[in-house]
Amino acid sequence: MANYIHVPPGSPEVPKLDITVSEREGPGYRQGALQLLRRLRPHWRPEEVTLQLFTDGITNKLIGCYVGDITDDVVLVRIYGNKTELLVDRDEEVKSFRVLQAHGCAPQLYCTFNNGLCYEFMQGEALDPEHVCNPDIFRFLSDIPSPQVLQEEMAWMKERLSNLGSPVVLCHNDLLCKNIIYNKKRGDVQFIDYEYSGYNYLAYDIGNHFNEFAGVNEVDYSLYPNRELQEQWLRSYLEAYKEYKGFGTEVSEKEVEVLYVQVNQFALASHFFWGLWALIQAKYSTIDFDFLGYAIVRFNQYFKMKLEVMTLTLPE
Repeated sequence: MANYIHVPPGSPEVPKLDITVSEREGPGYRQGALQLLRRLRPHWRPEEVTLQLFTDGITNKLIGCYVGDITDDVVLVRIYGNKTELLVDRDEEVKSFRVLQAHGCAPQLYCTFNNGLCYEFMQGEALDPEHVCNPDIFRFLSDIPSPQVLQEEMAWMKERLSNLGSPVVLCHNDLLCKNIIYNKKRGDVQFIDYEYSGYNYLAYDIGNHFNEFAGVNEVDYSLYPNRELQEQWLRSYLEAYKEYKGFGTEVSEKEVEVLYVQVNQFALASHFFWGLWALIQAKYSTIDFDFLGYAIVRFNQYFKMKLEVMTLTLPE
């Protein structure tokens, strides 16, 4: 294999120790491991060190070394299989290890020795074949924004949206399609399920409703209402509001434009809220639903929509 892996400048050097660890269990096996630990964990008392064979693989042997109970501080000693260097370029392997470590994708590499290397133990569970088919696992949480990013976005929305001038009213806050009942005989519409209702910005309730055009079980944001449909809907809303308040029914283009900007920017808060809701549900709910997948969909749409709607400005 060609030597093509380049370690990033400034990456810590990895000590090379002139020590050989026996592959066979016994006094030599333990003695070699303790020689390594004298360099890596000089404060450990040799008589207190436990050696545990973690796996007896088909290429290498992996030993966990620790003091007392298994804790976060476990040194893994990997002993290369006999003559495996005929197939594996060990220098390139170490380079790969260092590159991944430099980017936070690998455990810390403590040292190499004559027939192996030592590295940090990573807490977790080694997967079985049935695990790798689980969407909650193969999708990974890297698709979810970090807590720091979520906090930053929350602060940004608080600053941005609170200055849009949308009035605070009693909102339903969960106007998905199935929560809206149309009585054709009476020609009216009523809302059901008030568990999320409360005082909120008017534009949030409408923006959340528009988001729900995409559905829940099979989300399709191509169904999000286009500008023409939104303007028709918003004009009807404003006309009904003015008529109810006794202000007539005349609605200006500017009023529609103001509400359009408010609604589409508050729709971001809807994505954010339901993304967080889905993360909590993924951890605690017993309902058979892909909550993690739904969270990813909502956060992805949040960032996509943010780029689009932040170009909108309120009319003068």
